[in-house]
Amino acid sequence: MIGITDIEAIEAAAARIAGHVVRTPTVPSPGLSALLGVPVTAKLEVLQRTGSFKARGATAKLLSLSEAERAAGVVAVSGGNHGIALAVMAAALDVKATVVMPRSAPARAIETAQDAGASVRLTDDMDGAFSLVTRLRDEGLTLVHPFDDPVVIAGQGTVGLELADDAGELTDVLVSVGGGGLIAGVAAALRARRPGVRVWGVETEGAQAMSEALAAGGPVPVALSSIVTTLSAPSVSHVTYHHVSSLVTDVLVVPDREAVQGVLDLADHAKLWTEPAAGCLLPAARRVLERVGEGARLGLVVCGGNATTGDVIKWTERFGLR
Repeated sequence: MIGITDIEAIEAAAARIAGHVVRTPTVPSPGLSALLGVPVTAKLEVLQRTGSFKARGATAKLLSLSEAERAAGVVAVSGGNHGIALAVMAAALDVKATVVMPRSAPARAIETAQDAGASVRLTDDMDGAFSLVTRLRDEGLTLVHPFDDPVVIAGQGTVGLELADDAGELTDVLVSVGGGGLIAGVAAALRARRPGVRVWGVETEGAQAMSEALAAGGPVPVALSSIVTTLSAPSVSHVTYHHVSSLVTDVLVVPDREAVQGVLDLADHAKLWTEPAAGCLLPAARRVLERVGEGARLGLVVCGGNATTGDVIKWTERFGLR
């Protein structure tokens, strides 16, 4: 039986990574509150080291390694942010890192990982990236999986721990879902600290591995077509599926176009520079409000901001947005 990550593991991860990552601000957003018509609190992981929450799980895992595992060097597969996080945090901890990404990963992510000193291997697609990282692990490198690892999940859960400690009253928290490591950890932390709060997952069409797993009763391979590479896992894991099926109210799926519009709205109304993996929270928030009715007080985990101005201009033009 797969267990749920417990609050003690998340608290231990928080203590372990405290000197290495930022306790990011948890702030009321007047702009988003006006836009959505209910009180909104934002957890600003865009201000985290490496520009996303991924630094937490990567650091927790790196600090848990044995000397032999460190000496072997680490390897990760990523659509962008996990690779950046592992490259930067491994360099800070003097561990040699290899990062495998699909060619569709943001150019900034590839460059940042290389600049941090990681060896970057590119594949034609995300399925190929996962296959290559498995081979490199079998050849002796130490795998730092982006989500299928209880240590990584506990590290990501520190986001939920801080949100529970620092936010005012909340009824509903929205969390983006790729492979499910972030929502697994956040939901576990909130279940322990704020058991009455509902947690909602958000995916983009063409990167809906968790919602398809929920429909199928377990992880299944999915075809990836979303522009949001940072949410594009070819399947979720049994561990993250179990957390979400047990702890999360529902997983909502939004079109890429609405996720990009969300990026523009977050810039205009919240003064936040984000990526579509965070932008998708806004259209989903409107759906949540339709379902829960009056009295909602929303928390949004603004997971990352590693998009360039060029990226956002390109997406805006592609979808005819302004």
